Parts: sequence; C-alpha cells; structure tokens
Amino acid sequence: MRQTKRTPQGFFWLSLLLSLITSFTSFGQSKGLAGVEPRMRVIVDNDFSGDPDGLFQLAHLLMSPSVEIRAIIGSHLRVKDGFDPSATQADNAAKKAREVLQTMNLTKTIPVFAGSNVAMVNDSTPVKNEAVNFIIQEALRTDTKLPLYVVCGAGLTEIASAALSNPQIADKLTLIWIGGPEYNELALPPPGYSEIEYNLNIDQAAARVVFNRSALRLWQVPRNVYRQCLLSYAQLLTKVKPRGKTGAYLSGTLETLMTRIQKFINIGETYVLGDSPLVLLTALQSSFEPDPSSSQYVVRQAPRINQAGTYAHNHAGRPIRVYTQLDVNLMFADFFAKLELMNP
Repeated sequence: MRQTKRTPQGFFWLSLLLSLITSFTSFGQSKGLAGVEPRMRVIVDNDFSGDPDGLFQLAHLLMSPSVEIRAIIGSHLRVKDGFDPSATQADNAAKKAREVLQTMNLTKTIPVFAGSNVAMVNDSTPVKNEAVNFIIQEALRTDTKLPLYVVCGAGLTEIASAALSNPQIADKLTLIWIGGPEYNELALPPPGYSEIEYNLNIDQAAARVVFNRSALRLWQVPRNVYRQCLLSYAQLLTKVKPRGKTGAYLSGTLETLMTRIQKFINIGETYVLGDSPLVLLTALQSSFEPDPSSSQYVVRQAPRINQAGTYAHNHAGRPIRVYTQLDVNLMFADFFAKLELMNP
C-alpha cells in the first residue's frame, strides 16, 4: 500500500490547526457561556411528574448561566390526573427533578423540595412545608441585590401559601406563571377548549389567592400564548435526541408520551413545550435595560378569579403583565445551541 509522505509544510499546518482548535476551546470556556455571571435568582416550581414540557424547561434553565437557581420545587397535579394518577404527585415531581440533575451530571448542589401533594383547601388557609418556607426565606434575604423570580409552570399552591403566610414578600419577587385562560379582548380560545384552563384548575384556591388577595408582582403567560411554543417532531429528532444523555433523556420522555397519546388522538407532528417561556422571560432578557425585550405584553388590571374558575372584572385590581406574543425563535434556538455546546 502506498504511503503518503508528510512534508514539513504539512506538519506546520497540522500543528497550526491543532493550536487554533485548542485556543478556540479555551476561549469558549473562559470567555463564552462559562464567563457569564448570574444576574438573577430563580426558584423553579413545576409539575415534573406530569407533562414533560416541565423537564425541558428545567434542563434549559439549568444550562443558562445568567440565572442562579436557588431551589427546585416539585408540585402536584389535579386529583387522578392522566399524567400522574397517584396520590404522591409532588413527591414524584421532586424525584423527576433530581433525575434531570443526575442526567446532566451537575456538580452544584441545588435543593429540591416536594411541595404539597394536594391543593389548598380554600383561599385563606396556606399549606405548610419546606418549599413554602424556602420561598419566604429567599424573598426576605438582604445579603444580595440579585432580583428574585419564582417561575411556575403548573399550579400556584406554594407561592400562594407563601404570600398568605408572609405578605411582606409581595414586592420582593416577580412571579411568572404559565396559566389562565384567554382574555376576551386579547384572543379567542382554541377549538374544543375547556373553560377552566388546565394549570388554573390544578389549584383554583391558590389562583384566587394570587389574583384576588395578594399584591405579588405578576407576569402571566395565558393559554393562547403558551400554545405558541410548538416544537416539531423533526426538531426533536435532529436537534435534541442526538445531544448526549440530556438530549436522549428529554426526547425519550416526550416520545413515550406521544406514543401513548397517539392511541387515543392523532396529535400530528408537533408538541407544545408550554413551560419554556419561563426561560425566555428570565435567562434570555436583553443585555442593556434587562427585560424580555423581544416578547410582547400588555399591562392590565388583574381580574378576579371567581368560584367558577374564570375571570371577573376587578376595578381595584393591581397592574399585571399579560404576555401576548413570545419570541419562540430565540427560545428554541438558544435551547438547541446550549444542548450542542453541552454535547458537541
């Protein structure tokens, strides 16, 4: 077999190429994402044993160096929910969160709490647990100037209980909630909609606390907006699944669910990752004058949540943000890029 003779020039170019690769890698580690400092604190609260969109959101946030995740709370679903029909939904959610941390091989210790396994009994009696205590403790800290966000992708049991237990936290954090039906003047509901939106229905009493009784600073992403977050199956297979243990884990959870759902309804080739705006509105805020500048919202009076679980006008409602349009392109492009950087 004929062998190719290596010339001095060939060795020179090979050495130069290796040197450039090493320099680029070092630059990426020292000046790239690893060089980004946290500029906000985040407490993540989600029903991780339910819809797998919460797992995608958690992994994305964990890959985002501009946020300091102070704690993760696993929350409950509705009684006998189709995703998790057990009586230990919050415990199962906490286990799922730890599973994500283990899959991603994260070395930093992040406390994981199981929230209440049941909803609040009414809108004046808070649940008591470690998660509620942690929210209050973190909100009342005076040793940091980093703003605090509590991001909720399901029910509002823990944050509502914290606000009831200690109303002083209201102006010390921002609550971002994925949930609530459409506002009549802003959007129409989807075909075949349920009048009580899914996340609101998880704990209606907690929603009444947040909207009717608290002074919490609130950014809301209602149903017509979180439904914009469509991931195609082709994107899942090409952008997520090949990306190491994390990509395989996330795609596996979604493919398993899609296969199960397909037995009952043809869901087509997309899936709503409706919890991912919790990353878009925190980690992906603008550089100067930090704010989610590429997404659109209106400021309106907070409505009352009535006993039927729907909106009622409240002339004394405090101003809240209601998002109307999300920068889905930035959100998913960033997610795919971070998965690639983590698993090149």
